[in-house]
Amino acid sequence: MIKDNIGTLYLVSTPIGNLEDITFRAVNILKTVNLIAAEDTRRSKILLSRYNIKTKMISYYEHNKFQRLLRIEEVLKDNYDVAVITDAGTPAISDPAYKLVRRAIEIGSKIEPIPGASAVLASLVSSGLPTDRFIFEGFLPPKKGRKKIIENLKDVEATIIFYENSNRLKRTVKQLFEILGDRPAVICREITKIYEEIIRGTLSSLLEILETKTYKGECVLLVSKDDKNIYFD
Repeated sequence: MIKDNIGTLYLVSTPIGNLEDITFRAVNILKTVNLIAAEDTRRSKILLSRYNIKTKMISYYEHNKFQRLLRIEEVLKDNYDVAVITDAGTPAISDPAYKLVRRAIEIGSKIEPIPGASAVLASLVSSGLPTDRFIFEGFLPPKKGRKKIIENLKDVEATIIFYENSNRLKRTVKQLFEILGDRPAVICREITKIYEEIIRGTLSSLLEILETKTYKGECVLLVSKDDKNIYFD
């Protein structure tokens, strides 16, 4: 139940690359809340400086989430508003913000999402793969459990979306090819940035590219269901 004497928790989407990809509403919220909880305050300062946002900011990330959760809870209970932002995109997607959302709900805080950029959706709609049904898997575990997760996706009739960093990209594509077979697949990297690139093909053709080329940064990897009508010419 929402309580009148508890502050509002805003989940504010921030740009995934190009700093102009932020809404007027998001900028206004960040300027007027009492506190901003950011995944990386150093990176967020660049965005806040761009839009002359001078709101007090603290860090909130995986390794300090329990300590910071208590601090943010106290602020909300004092009837002050808090905005949560991630390094890029929408909070609570592959980061610990969902735990904060759950706690804020428990104490009676109003939760307001401020929509905006999303690497998942930007990659999906530009991939050329089916968009009618998709499943987001986030990052595969770096070691234990990868194979089992991929095997469980064999019969999924949807476009499967992963986040992956450049160091593990080749390994992930290879495992997907070995377990799922050769399916239509797309790598989206540096979306909305200067060196934005979308590489379309199949898991086998992407693996051939990765044998000789290394991509920097985090990528979005999309794999389609095995349908002869989907393959790229």
